[in-house]
Amino acid sequence: MRRAVWQSGWWRHARRVPSPNFGARPTGEPVTLAVIHSISLPPGQYGGGDVERFFTNRLDHGAHPYYEDLRGVQVSAHFFVRRDGDVLQFVSCDARAWHAGVSRWAGREQCNDYSIGIELEGLEGDRFEGAQYAALARLLRSAAHRYPIDSVVGHEHIAPGRKGDPGAGFDWNGRESDDPLEPGGYGLLLVDRMSSRWGIDRSPGSTTVWFELDRPAS
Repeated sequence: MRRAVWQSGWWRHARRVPSPNFGARPTGEPVTLAVIHSISLPPGQYGGGDVERFFTNRLDHGAHPYYEDLRGVQVSAHFFVRRDGDVLQFVSCDARAWHAGVSRWAGREQCNDYSIGIELEGLEGDRFEGAQYAALARLLRSAAHRYPIDSVVGHEHIAPGRKGDPGAGFDWNGRESDDPLEPGGYGLLLVDRMSSRWGIDRSPGSTTVWFELDRPAS
């Protein structure tokens, strides 16, 4: 028998690396938001295992000077997408990961309560890899069928002034994706780059990942 795509909030296509840094969502709270982040440890260095160690409280704080500021910090994301498109999952999407911090979206605070957090391996403001966009698109398609996600935003959008990731290097248009299902882009119908609120196109037969929910006043 084929294994289910989602099992208790765990995605079949991700490598499971359970983190102790999570809690319960408020009772009856649906998952309606996906938040895109970026991280690399040490900053700007890719391919190592320190992000995984950080999210599981196993980081050697003496391994790099930058890590001294992370001593005692306990955070997590639901997913981490490496530069080659490999996806790790640290927390069940049915649970509350600790990724957003002080945050607000569409008039609601405490975004951790109703969101999933997706970290892309990268440096804030720099570009990401096509394999990452393809993996992200696949993940969001699947998550949107499992949960009533209606918006996809950056950390910078829910914590403006405090956070700036994923930054200007993130391709919200989806033109840099290597996804074979979406040649030339994974379906962002971006009309105005100043708009940051997106949702999932759930129309029958659609492969569009995001569509524009609203546009800022001109």
